[in-house]
Amino acid sequence: MDIVVKNCNSIENGKISIVENRLNIKYAINGTGKSTISKAIESFVSDRDGKTTNSLTNLKPFKFRKNTDTNNPEIEGIDSLNKVAIFNETYIDKFVFLPDELLKNSFEIFIFDEKYEQGMNQINELIKDIGDTFKNNQDIEDLINDLNELSTCFGKSKGLSKSSSFFKGIGKGNKIANIPEELAVYRDFIQHTDNVGWLKWQLNGSNYLEISNICPYCTSGVEEKKKETILSVSKEYDSKLIEHLNKVIGVVHRLKIYFTEDTYEKIMTISRSVDGLKKEHESYLLVVRDEIQLLIEKLNDVKSINFETLKDVDKVTEVISKNKIGLEFFSHLNSPTTAEKVGIINKSLESILVQAGGLQGKINIQRKHIEKTIKENNQEINAFLKNAGYNYHVNIEEAENEKYKIKLKHNDYIEGNVDNVRTHLSFGERNAFALVLFMFGAIKNNPSLVILDDPISSFDKNKKYAIIDMLFRGNKSLRDKTVLMFTHDFEPIVDMVYHHNDKFSAKASFLENINGELNEKAIEKTDIKTFLEIAKENISFLEENINKLIYLRRLMEINDDKSVAYHLLSSIFKRREEPLFISYDDNRPMTEKEIEFATNEIVKYIKDFDYNTCYELVTDTEKLLGLYDKASNNYEKLQIYRILIVTKSGNDIIRKFVNETFHIENDYIYQLNPCNYQTVPEYIIDECNHDIEKLREVLV
Repeated sequence: MDIVVKNCNSIENGKISIVENRLNIKYAINGTGKSTISKAIESFVSDRDGKTTNSLTNLKPFKFRKNTDTNNPEIEGIDSLNKVAIFNETYIDKFVFLPDELLKNSFEIFIFDEKYEQGMNQINELIKDIGDTFKNNQDIEDLINDLNELSTCFGKSKGLSKSSSFFKGIGKGNKIANIPEELAVYRDFIQHTDNVGWLKWQLNGSNYLEISNICPYCTSGVEEKKKETILSVSKEYDSKLIEHLNKVIGVVHRLKIYFTEDTYEKIMTISRSVDGLKKEHESYLLVVRDEIQLLIEKLNDVKSINFETLKDVDKVTEVISKNKIGLEFFSHLNSPTTAEKVGIINKSLESILVQAGGLQGKINIQRKHIEKTIKENNQEINAFLKNAGYNYHVNIEEAENEKYKIKLKHNDYIEGNVDNVRTHLSFGERNAFALVLFMFGAIKNNPSLVILDDPISSFDKNKKYAIIDMLFRGNKSLRDKTVLMFTHDFEPIVDMVYHHNDKFSAKASFLENINGELNEKAIEKTDIKTFLEIAKENISFLEENINKLIYLRRLMEINDDKSVAYHLLSSIFKRREEPLFISYDDNRPMTEKEIEFATNEIVKYIKDFDYNTCYELVTDTEKLLGLYDKASNNYEKLQIYRILIVTKSGNDIIRKFVNETFHIENDYIYQLNPCNYQTVPEYIIDECNHDIEKLREVLV
């Protein structure tokens, strides 16, 4: 797969190649455009799938933003990607270290697989009669809803709740059925179905009686006695209480089919009591309420029968039998209607009992699969944590909602979970956890491309290898997936391509960005060398003697060879017409014999070496400038620059880079030959070029 990127941030044009079903490592120095490629792929896929709109345009280089019609970002070659998983800061912020679990959607990632789904389908098929009974019989659902409504009327306290509709409506007596004699004239209104509306209207009007002797309702004259009658309504009746009374009577009457005839009559008698609720009334109503709540509980237990409610029982038959409803023990609810509906439910339970043996077997198989899956995932992650030296472990636990969540525990506090993970884990620890959890998510979601954007550069050596081993060699890993890993860390390449290429299926390449042009160059095992190998190779094959001498002096430094040959080379680079031998207690001119001996040592590496010829070169600024222009790679330019201007650059940062940072032997034991790979950043060379131009101006 070839991916072409155009006009995205620092990349004006470039192409990278990806081998499918392998790890593709793209090694590059910072600023090359690694994250830009990752963002371009993510933006293209997101725009294509409708998750974002024109997000790719956000990557347009700033120098082109004046004109919206030209030089717009483009990416080609990824139309076939149906899904992309990207590990970056956005992933960490959205999916990991949530308040109550380490990873969002833990159940789907760690438990739910094809075998789990197949097992659940088999179990659900065996208990489908229960589900179908509730799903296909609206009367059963109505029964549950109606009973819940009845239960609400009684309240939820141990006694008859004073806040319940029953108590508020009839606690002080039923004044709808028992109208005071002086208010009999209002009987038709008080006992009307819209009595609450009428009471509100009547009570609001009574507020205006004192304004005038004219009736506020009929505008006729009103006597004092009539005023008293009107005001008596507000004293005797409260529209809110009447509303509760209406509700209670309405619900009981509407749902009378669930009560025995005797129970219904007794409840209605209580509701019509002029004296309000007596203790024996409350006692009776509480018994009715308890039966209602018990039947609701039994119905919900039956409705919720599934794998979760059966997985921890030894005998399914006992649970199913226990859930059958013995309506004969519900003295108040054993009506023909209730019996008919309960009979349907009991029949569905009996049909399951016939298949109880098979159901028990399927449940046991499913339970063992879940236990095995949890154990394997726990072992995989915890082995990594131990090998990487993290004092934590994880455990996948069943949550209250019958799902599973992955929890973090500290090895010194196994009794509880680590809450607020972001507070307790260091930056490196969070990245390591996030990367491993991302891997499990990628395995589960099976994207066509996995992108790791500089994932392990911040880790120390033992943790790096533990992470790449987990990512690309574990039983559950990204080993056979198409993975694009960007990194500015060379160490993973040394591990996977050089030392352990038999264990990792990795293809590596180097990316360089020169003035917006992105180029890719393969890194083979033979390209990874020690500095000693690189030095000897360059001494043999470089064209210019000055570059060969630079590497020879480096080689002697690495070998701690401070013989006369080393001092002779140093004198060349210090532009000494007469070679000096420099030591802690003695700075003196080298003898002719020492010079001869040193020359013979250097000739073993560089056959045509001559001190005077080399001295003339390093003191000839014009020739050095010509060599600088001729140099084909940034490292050679840097070394020639050091000879020309090492102590003269006005830029302290660049001078430090030149003198220290890019001494190749200080980077890694293994590295790429800087004469073949542009490992010196372009911006460093730009600064060098700037100083070189100023030098040319002085010479002119």
